[in-house]
Parts: sequence; C-alpha cells; structure tokens
Amino acid sequence: MIKFHIDQSENANYIYQQVYEKLKRFILEHKISADDKLPSKRQLANELGISINSVATAYEQLLAEGYIYTIERKGYFVEDIDHFISGYARKADKLPDHLKETSDHKEDWLSLSHIKMDSTKFPFHEWMKSQQKAINQYSSELSKITHPQGPFTVRKTISDMIGLTRGVTCEPEQIVIGSGTQPLINQLMTMQPTNTKVAVENPGYSRIFQLLKSLKLEVLPITLDKEGMDIREVKASNPHFLFVTPSHQFPTGTIMPISRRVELLNWAAMREDRYIIEDDYDSEFKYGTYHIPSLQSLDQNHRVIYVGTFSKTLLPSFRISYMILPPKLLEMYRHHYSDWIQGSNSLHLYTLHDFIQSGEYAKHIKRMNQHYKMKRKQLVEALRLKFQDMIHINDIPAGLHFLATFHTDKSYNEIMDKAQGEKLEIYTIRRFLLESEAKKSANIQLVIGFASIKQDQIAEAVERLYRVIG
Repeated sequence: MIKFHIDQSENANYIYQQVYEKLKRFILEHKISADDKLPSKRQLANELGISINSVATAYEQLLAEGYIYTIERKGYFVEDIDHFISGYARKADKLPDHLKETSDHKEDWLSLSHIKMDSTKFPFHEWMKSQQKAINQYSSELSKITHPQGPFTVRKTISDMIGLTRGVTCEPEQIVIGSGTQPLINQLMTMQPTNTKVAVENPGYSRIFQLLKSLKLEVLPITLDKEGMDIREVKASNPHFLFVTPSHQFPTGTIMPISRRVELLNWAAMREDRYIIEDDYDSEFKYGTYHIPSLQSLDQNHRVIYVGTFSKTLLPSFRISYMILPPKLLEMYRHHYSDWIQGSNSLHLYTLHDFIQSGEYAKHIKRMNQHYKMKRKQLVEALRLKFQDMIHINDIPAGLHFLATFHTDKSYNEIMDKAQGEKLEIYTIRRFLLESEAKKSANIQLVIGFASIKQDQIAEAVERLYRVIG
C-alpha cells in the first residue's frame, strides 16, 4: 500500500503536485517495482483524503512523462525504469568557490571602466516611439525568421548612414548584422583554413585575441609604434589577416595617420589572400576635430572588412553590430551560412531602422558628443590637478577612454588590490598586453574610461585613485 502525507495547509503546493512528486520519487527510488499496479484513482483519493480530480491530474502527468502506463479497463502500472548510476535524489554537490557569482550591483563603487556607457542620457522615450512604429509597420516580419544577414531594410539604412558618416562604400547585401563583434569575427574566421595567420595589435583587444586563439589559428601579436601597427613586423610575419583599430587604437588611443593606412592597404593589395579587419568601435566620438574617414573608404581593392557596432552609441545590452564583407568573402559567407538563424533581436533592428530614419540617432550622437566632451575635459583636468607631475595623459580627443601613465613605485598587483579596497573599478594596460607582461618600471599605465562616471562623482573617483596610486 502506498502511504504518504498530504500537506493541506495554505502555503503548501497544490495537492495534485504533491501526489505527483511523491509517486515519482517512489518510482525512481524503486520503492514501487516495475509493472506494479497503482491504486485506482478513487482508492488513492479515499486513502489520502483528497479529491479524485487531484489524483487523476497527478496520474495523467506521470503518464505523460512516461513514469507509468495504462492498460484499458485494468488501471495504471509502473514503467520499467533503470536505476540512476549516480543515485536519484542525492544531495547536490557544492559549487566550487571559483564558479560562484555575486550580484552585478556593487554598492558604493565608482567606475573608470572603458566598457560601460552612460545610460542616464539615453533617449528611451524616442526609442520607444520608434519601437512602436516598428511593431505597427513590421508586425508580419517580426513573426518570421529573418535573413541570415539581418533584415534587408535595416541593412539598407545602415549602409546609407555609414556612407555619409564614415565614407564607407558598400551595398546592403555586403552587410552582416550580428549580436556583437566577437560573434561576427567568429563567423568570419571559422570559414578560413586552419593554417590561417592573423596579426593583431599589441597591446590590443584581448577578447578578440582569445577568440582567435580558441579557433586554433596562428595569432601573431604585432607591436605598435607611434603611427599604429608596425608595418615592418607585419611584412616579416606575413599574415593573411590584420586586425586593426585605426580610427582610435584600442587601448592606446592612437589615430593611424594616412601614411600608415596607405602602407597597410598596399601591403594587403599585393596578394589575393590578404585582408584587413577594421574594427571601428567608437569612431562616432571626436572632440574638436572632424571625423577621421574609415580605412575602408580608402580601399580600392576590396581588401578591408569593416566592423562597426552600436554598443557605444546606443546601449551594449542591445547587442547590435555589423560587418561589411568584400564580394569574394560575401560569396564564401553565403555558402557557409545559408542556413544560419540571425541572432539579433529583430524588433531592436527594426526599431534602430526607424530611430536612424527619423533623425533621432543623429541627434543622440550630437548630444552625447557634447556630453562626453565636457565629462572628459572635467576628468582630465581633475587628474592633472591632483597628480601634478605624477601623471602623463595620452590626450587624444577621441573615443570614450584615454591612456594615462602614472609615476609610482607600486606594482600592478598592488594597484589592483588597493583599487578593490577603495571600491574603484579600473583597468590597467596589463589586461591588454597579448602574450607579454608589463615591464617592471617606475610607471604604471591605466586605460581610463569616462562614459559611465557621473560628473558629480569625478572628484571622488580621482581622490580614490590618488589613494590607490599615490
């Protein structure tokens, strides 16, 4: 006879759920044997003092999941289920400490991160208006799986915009929309032969470096000179792809001059299997200068793969990036990814389309340029005033971060430990050195971001930084 207690208190689970859970456990622990007949619904209901409907619902759920089977006019029987090798209902293993996570919210912390954006200035009202228009106009498209490269309408809008703002020459068909630069580069490089060599800037974007390494490609860190990636090292290493950030080198901030751009383009044009990946991640933000034309705008031989993102201008959580493929690589892409399901949020993409077409995107960029310009100026002045001769700032008026060198006898480990104690989020150059360590010297370098710090928090952030480094 099956015996168990039903909790009929106000806070207990539904009665049918209790019956279902108890019987399931009995079956899996083999306290009821295979092919044993279960009590009739009426009998079990009487024994437990509950309604027949509760038992019937529990039996139907067990039947649907395969724990029991039924024989017409004979009743319900237990299925023959193997024992779990590890034992059913064992206590869950304790998660190792190094895998545990804490809340994303850090109380009383201040951030000089280059990653975070200023969400307080985002025009949510205008974005929601564009989203409602997208729902009204594209409701049919939203019910479908879109083109692997993203909706053509959105690609056309992006193509027109970057043609005007970045001088990029392309057709909408060449654009591939993705949920970030990493997924797009992953798609691009997965198509390449295993003997492909990729040269990357050092210091540079460590996430891309690790991605390329994980794909088992030969990845070659190339040192930087005052004009960007060292062309002599490029020629000596003879890679198939160069990954560069010419408009605002990450993380040093260097803007690649026209002479070096032409050198790289000419190098790429000398062989059919050479390409340059141009990561134009924050070119929308220039302070006191005109926008620097993209490297792709100078390309006459279809050698540049242009990668852009809306993570810096909108919000990183929207996950909208894109790459522009030369015709030869576009053919290869369509062959490899004809069955690819587009990973970006279609509603966000159609909202972006209207946001750009309505002129709200351009207004937002203009406002944010002015806002970031003032915030950057305030932070630079506060740092110079506080640190005096202890600091040198690589003061290039572009992007959302700058490189600062501090004279100190503290090590990078000491700096990071003290920053933790001061509740100050900072990033050192060590994070971006690829396969090399920071040289021991009387100086340390920080990549200082200013997008997310509030203006009334700048003075306190600088004070904390002084206590960390001073």
